[in-house]
Amino acid sequence: MDKRLADMPVMAQRADMIDAKVFNLWRRYRQRADAVERFKLRGLKSMRFILADTYWVVADSANYDAPVIAWIDFDSASRSSLYKPVACKINYYHFAASAVRAKTLDLMVTTFEEALNVP
Repeated sequence: MDKRLADMPVMAQRADMIDAKVFNLWRRYRQRADAVERFKLRGLKSMRFILADTYWVVADSANYDAPVIAWIDFDSASRSSLYKPVACKINYYHFAASAVRAKTLDLMVTTFEEALNVP
């Protein structure tokens, strides 16, 4: 997916902040031996979340995994505590990408909390 992201034209790129809860859950989840890198997003028909150490992508599986939205360039090194949000960049590859941004992050939290058995 790295090369694919680099080759895809970006409609817009913005600075973004990832909530500490989301970022910390992702880091905990990624450390698990049974962590998957790709999962369905419940309620978003053909959308899949693809996770890597350096990016998160929402891809449309009905459109040959074309990226819809991606979070890249996480700046966790400048974060002074676990309770601070993490700066990153967000790439929009589809005109309707902003419509799935918040729902995607909510579904990501739910998925990770279920996998980690977080109350």
